[in-house]
Amino acid sequence: MKQITITSARQIVDLRNRVIHSYDTVDDVIIWKVLITDLPVLLSEVQQLLNESGGY
Repeated sequence: MKQITITSARQIVDLRNRVIHSYDTVDDVIIWKVLITDLPVLLSEVQQLLNESGGY
């Protein structure tokens, strides 16, 4: 099976940790950028991963 990487995996984990543990330092502009720019890329990568692994 071909390995598919999630290009921003480290940044996803870092953002999650910041939102959970340091909410007062979360920047709305950064969250908006993630939602508009990065989330569609992540969705595409996850869909490709699921398709190639026989997932949903």
